[in-house]
Amino acid sequence: MARRYKHTRITNETTITINLDLDEQYEPSIQTGIGFFDHMLTLFAKHGRFGLTIQADGDLHIDAHHTVEDVGIVLGLCLDGALGEKRQINRYGTAYVPMDESLGFVSLDISGRPYLVFNATFANPQLGSFDTELTEEFFRAVSMNAKMNLHMKVIDGTNTHHKIEALFKAFGRALREAVTINEQIVGINSTKGMLSS
Repeated sequence: MARRYKHTRITNETTITINLDLDEQYEPSIQTGIGFFDHMLTLFAKHGRFGLTIQADGDLHIDAHHTVEDVGIVLGLCLDGALGEKRQINRYGTAYVPMDESLGFVSLDISGRPYLVFNATFANPQLGSFDTELTEEFFRAVSMNAKMNLHMKVIDGTNTHHKIEALFKAFGRALREAVTINEQIVGINSTKGMLSS
């Protein structure tokens, strides 16, 4: 069964449409109107080997907050939808990714219990039109809507761009590990027999 999902979310602040394919990788098409954010999402899809298209229209005349958070919400919903009952997935994933002087760490559990632990500081408050504090807001939205326990940490680094890039790449790689079908797993990888809250 194909593990793909499409979702559109429309509010007074944003209109977001995302197509996510967990098993068929294709060239990402990301258009949020926020150049740095597009770059990070493209890296996530590339290093996670996901098929991903995102079309986002938001109130960027105010700032990038609503658009970034709402993209996180919809991406989380797409991930949850594509995984369905989560049969035979590894469930857990961990990755360390270096980016020059920076080192990013991500460990996650697609457990049905959303929680974010985010440990990173950014000296540069803005990269292009992207407020760097929105990095945490984005991943919180993904975690809550994908029902994922997500731990993220910048272990080392000085350059803000490199730190955030390391986190997005590590998230892609950890997520790829977690969603991969493992034929050795019978049914759902939980003693409860289900992965939900």
